[in-house]
Amino acid sequence: MRSFFLLSTAAALAFATPVPQQLDLSMADAIPTPENVTVPSDVSSQTVEFDIDAALEDAIVAVLTDDNTIDVSDSTADPVNGTTPIQKRAACSTVALGSGPTPSPDTAADFLKLASISTAANGASAPSGYTESFKNVKAAANAYGYLGFTTLTSYNAQSCADKCDKINGCNSINIYFERDPQTDPGNAECKNNNPASTTNIKCIFWGGPVTTENSVNAGQWRSKFQVVIAGANGYVKNSIATPTGYASSAYYGAASIDAPKDCNGQSTFITSKVFTGSPFDARLCAAACDAQNIDHAKTGAQQCRYFNTYILSRNNDNRQGKKKAL
Repeated sequence: MRSFFLLSTAAALAFATPVPQQLDLSMADAIPTPENVTVPSDVSSQTVEFDIDAALEDAIVAVLTDDNTIDVSDSTADPVNGTTPIQKRAACSTVALGSGPTPSPDTAADFLKLASISTAANGASAPSGYTESFKNVKAAANAYGYLGFTTLTSYNAQSCADKCDKINGCNSINIYFERDPQTDPGNAECKNNNPASTTNIKCIFWGGPVTTENSVNAGQWRSKFQVVIAGANGYVKNSIATPTGYASSAYYGAASIDAPKDCNGQSTFITSKVFTGSPFDARLCAAACDAQNIDHAKTGAQQCRYFNTYILSRNNDNRQGKKKAL
């Protein structure tokens, strides 16, 4: 769980009506568990566009309609492949070879034992502005908010991070070596369901944090060819962008805050919202906070002055959604 607390530049008001702020477990149980993402092994890149304006509109509507769980998946486009899949090329055509090492003999077991892969992963430093989450793991992350991937020509975490910085909503990266087939093992015309391998260096973009706990993708079978992963490193951004009108965030780690009491001893907690289907973005919470104030401006009801936002997880590796406490 990655938790941030953002304080408004406006002064806090005294609230007269306290609202219980304990985590609503029924709300958490009602959230559908996100499907696991399978990063394709038959294309060299994939992009996923995040439309922040559409997500902000959903956040505002949720406040006005008193919805507590908001699906903003319409703000995230379907993945677009950067190259034509192998099966749509000429029969048995060989893919462009990757830049990583291949073992001899050419087996999945020998790939996982390659010393050059471990050396590259262990020798990598955290990119500027990022913190290392894990190093040299034989599995890729299945985190929250998939935003596509690209194939690199070298194991360069900084290059991967630079690409993430240009993607709207990207908050973490996963870089690793992947054993892929040179031809499509599922194509009957190839007459080879276990072809020679090539090693691709992949850079994956995520809207939520990559962790040891969500590094559960150890590969897949494609006919009789085994796709495996090694040398996986994960890095998470050190900070999030501060929404307009709010002061810089304070990081609280694996915890959320209890709203303080006002000068009359009353709770300042207003409500909670859970957003699903988009990358982690504090602007969603800011939009909900601002909409709360506009909606209640003439009623004398509680005014939102700060919020606490974090990734809500269940059993460590199930990414449920982004929880916002106002």
